[in-house]
Amino acid sequence: MQGANNGRARAAATLLRLLGAGVVAGVLVAFIALPGVGSAGLTARDAANNFQQMDSELKVTTPSEKTVVYDASGQPFATFFDKYRESVRLDQVAPIMKQAIIDIEDSRFYQHGALDLKGTIRALATNAQSDQTQGGSTLTQQYVKNLLVDSAKTQKEYLEATAPTIGRKVRELRYALEIEKRMTKDQILEGYLNIAYFGAGAYGVQAAAKRYFSKPASQLKLEEAALLAGITQNPTAYDPIRNPRDARKRRDTVLYRMYQLGHITKAQADAAAAKPIELNRTEPVGGCETSKAPFFCEYVKYEMLNILSDGKYWKLKPKEQQDVVNKLNRGGYTIRTTLDMQAQRALDQAVRSRVAPAGNRVAVEAMVEPGTGKIKAIGQSKRFGAGDGRTTLNLAADSAHGGGSGVSAGSTFKTFTLAAALAEGIPVNTTIHSPQTTTISGYQPCRMPNGKMLGGGTWTMSNAGDSEAGDFNLKTGTWHSVNTFYAALEKRVGVCDAVKMAEKFGMKKATGQPLDPYPSQVLGTNDVDMVHLAAAYAGFAARGKYCPPVAITEVVDNEGKKLKLPEHECRQAVDTAVADKVNEILQGVLTKGTARGISIGRPAAGKTGTCEEFTCAVFAGHTPNLAAAVAYYDFRGPWQYKVYGVYGADIPAPIWAQSMRKALEGKPAPAFSRPVKDFGDTIKVPDLKGMSVEQARSALRDADLKMRLAPRGIPSDQRRGTVAATSPDAGTEVDPGTTVTVFQSEGKHRGGPRGRGDRSEWPFPFPPGRGR
Repeated sequence: MQGANNGRARAAATLLRLLGAGVVAGVLVAFIALPGVGSAGLTARDAANNFQQMDSELKVTTPSEKTVVYDASGQPFATFFDKYRESVRLDQVAPIMKQAIIDIEDSRFYQHGALDLKGTIRALATNAQSDQTQGGSTLTQQYVKNLLVDSAKTQKEYLEATAPTIGRKVRELRYALEIEKRMTKDQILEGYLNIAYFGAGAYGVQAAAKRYFSKPASQLKLEEAALLAGITQNPTAYDPIRNPRDARKRRDTVLYRMYQLGHITKAQADAAAAKPIELNRTEPVGGCETSKAPFFCEYVKYEMLNILSDGKYWKLKPKEQQDVVNKLNRGGYTIRTTLDMQAQRALDQAVRSRVAPAGNRVAVEAMVEPGTGKIKAIGQSKRFGAGDGRTTLNLAADSAHGGGSGVSAGSTFKTFTLAAALAEGIPVNTTIHSPQTTTISGYQPCRMPNGKMLGGGTWTMSNAGDSEAGDFNLKTGTWHSVNTFYAALEKRVGVCDAVKMAEKFGMKKATGQPLDPYPSQVLGTNDVDMVHLAAAYAGFAARGKYCPPVAITEVVDNEGKKLKLPEHECRQAVDTAVADKVNEILQGVLTKGTARGISIGRPAAGKTGTCEEFTCAVFAGHTPNLAAAVAYYDFRGPWQYKVYGVYGADIPAPIWAQSMRKALEGKPAPAFSRPVKDFGDTIKVPDLKGMSVEQARSALRDADLKMRLAPRGIPSDQRRGTVAATSPDAGTEVDPGTTVTVFQSEGKHRGGPRGRGDRSEWPFPFPPGRGR
């Protein structure tokens, strides 16, 4: 009786050893061993019934894979992943690699089904007689386990997929049996090679080959294949980077197993084993920090998170947001973008050559293509990342794309009030007396989307240092950026209409909230982002056709299916004639106004912006084929840390000019379309020098101007009797119908008061050529 009890005890001990080993023997126990132990309360019939009733549906999907982002020319510039993997077809793996993994992991892979009974019994016997464990899982079962681990979305699911329990092994076997019915052996082997972990952050054989040897899996040699095949049993212990000695022993084990099975000769095994491990490592890189265009990459990342969450990313809970991030990192998406690396390099060089990365002041810029809204470049003077002179805030973008709360647009916002005035028929030659400081009352409030009325009342403002007091019209008031002129013009246009015009061109706060319709909005007091400001100016460049900014043109998942992208529809924000007139006036800012002297060697238009109380300086401008907006400020907080004495023409405009020149180098230089509509414009006094009096009269008549002949001539280099000068001077902007005084030449005088050009003879307070 005691002998029988000892026998049962030995059987039980052997059973516990089997369970502790965590091998497929556990499955056999469920079918064979347990019925002999009465206390277990199980029968073979129960075990079989439970096994048959288990869910066998395991969705076989492509394992998690890195997402790759491409620029407009098709070159990759960023990757996203939390598992470095590149899936390949089986025919893209070197035959010696396939043989090595089969020989060491499951040498009878092509002879058995989901369960290798012979191999399991061998492992069962070995494990039962020693403290060593020998695996009995087939490649199919290992493939299943890896699929379950890879698809785990929560910590609980991961623990269930890796738990050392009989239940887990039984479940794996049930799935394996079903997979063996649906997939060929080659398909299973391909799946395993793509999903297995090879240590050092490399998932799949292709990633491992590149990680350790900087070559594709198709080019692996014998000793390299043996090294990789040996890692999968214990990726940490056999990591050749951290544990080269143990990795080499394991490699040699694989080599002599291949020899034992007759797949290589002993001489080949000996020669390979004699070689030291020689690595040619490639560090896996991912995320925006390693990208050539990190801030553009950040914009794309947040755009993708929005796409993958059906536009709900910022409304999700933190855990739900992490699920979306995981989807991006593991989905193996191919993302095509609008990035123009020529423009990006030009932008980066321009902002960093004028504003040092270190320090608290920053220059940010965005470039957008007119007519499409395609974002060509995004960047800033600070570099991406953590540490001095770096930041992960995408300061040129709105908060929805990794930016902050934005920055004041300054006087660049006057352009929208200008467009509204032209659209409402206010003549360009409308003259408004504009003192240095003025108070205007009677502004009407505007109805907000929530139904509340906001704005209106009385406003007192002064001109900035880059303005002047006097009489101005829509051209000169814009060229010289006269605040008091625009305060009065906004009163005539209506604040609500001016704000609506800005909204037609896509403007909103960087936080995504509607613009505040206070009278001061005409001076850019709403905080905006440079991406949307550049897109708005691109709308004027495209003759009033506004296109929302877009960075992604196509997304394809790992199964080749295109994802649905957010709608991106362009619209005609204003008539082409109005946009053409705005462009014509803004060209004068670069030749006659606050940015005079700023040139990019091709037709261009723009507007300076000096923010309220010197909180920032801005410049936005465009050509017919590219628009850009630049802001300069203290990123710690413009209102707390101001940039005194800096105007839009001082730092932002030169950055804009430098970046635009390089971005457009080698590209067409089209001219702006001339306005065909009469906007009650001012007229430039034509250059009449050298003409006869009758020719001058005819030229002035054609220009809708009147002529007055001065009673006395003046000495000049012009031929006697021809026109020597005019008042106002040639090129001066005047209203239609203005009388121009013409002075005839008396030729050169030698000596005498008249030869000295005595000013007492001039009927005006200044000689010709010295107009305002």
